[in-house]
Amino acid sequence: MGCSALLLLLLLRLLLALGAVWGMHPGESETVPGTLGKATILRIPPRLRELTAEFRESSWKRWGSFPKKQVLVKYSGGNCTNHFQGQIRFHRADFSLEILNTSRRDGQLYEYVVSKGPEEEVQQIRLQVYEPVSHPSIRILSWELANGSCTVALNCTAERGDEVSYSWGSQDSGVSGLCSGNSSFLHLSYPPWDTDTPCVCTASNPVSSRAVAFHPPECGHEPRGGARPRMELLVLLVVPVVIIIIIIIVLFGVFRTPRPAAPPAEQEPSPDRAEHTIYSQVQRARKPKEPPSPDPPSCTTIYAAATGPPGRAPRDPPEPPTLQGPPPLSQEPTTVYVGVMMPRP
Repeated sequence: MGCSALLLLLLLRLLLALGAVWGMHPGESETVPGTLGKATILRIPPRLRELTAEFRESSWKRWGSFPKKQVLVKYSGGNCTNHFQGQIRFHRADFSLEILNTSRRDGQLYEYVVSKGPEEEVQQIRLQVYEPVSHPSIRILSWELANGSCTVALNCTAERGDEVSYSWGSQDSGVSGLCSGNSSFLHLSYPPWDTDTPCVCTASNPVSSRAVAFHPPECGHEPRGGARPRMELLVLLVVPVVIIIIIIIVLFGVFRTPRPAAPPAEQEPSPDRAEHTIYSQVQRARKPKEPPSPDPPSCTTIYAAATGPPGRAPRDPPEPPTLQGPPPLSQEPTTVYVGVMMPRP
């Protein structure tokens, strides 16, 4: 019997440990939602508050890795010991526990234990952490006019949030059946002239709730929300065409840009056909006087003609010719005309 009793005791402890993992502890238990990134307060029922005030001995614990527990706060004789300063706060007024900045790892099982002498009374609280719901949006999936009524298919979605649920309703209680629904999708049918009844989509979870209204469009007009897909398609079609046109214009401008003209080749100066008369200065030697002839010889003056450089080019002054022969008898310059003696007839 001793071995059987020991085996039963071990089996009972094992069942208790498994119950701790699955939240099946003896005593009262509840689930409390917490908002991610915000403060969460875990409260105890009034009966436990009265026992704590009477016996003045209690503690807050958190289940960690099995089979360990973390003692968060110890309250004894009116004194409080906080083992996680900066993360949690103990309120002596109602003996509640406040988690300052709730994270996902805080979503665990908590215990509040009141010591009544040789007995203990336990309150279990399971914290479930949720991310709040973001503002929802409504998208038009289809829209058509048939059989004298407008039919619109809608989809309501929220980008962020844990365990989000959707519901549809109307702001006007008299036509609630027109917009009623319990999912993110809604098939709405209404008369073409009835556009004054907005439908409201509500996205919610245990810690938050957000709503958005949808105003039915007039049949024959582009519905609200339907222009966005067409606008995206238009952008996808127009942008590549604009880019191609810009590339063509740039290439055309590059090839059509005039290149700098080459400097004109230097042309040979054309000979100046103008004739210029050049006078020469010579020095003549003195000769002995001859008897004068009865008839003076006839002479003809010939002017030397020369072709000068072009009028635009600078011309150097003519240099006097160098005479060869015996040294001149006189250095006095004399201007003479070059003459040719003609024979007598």
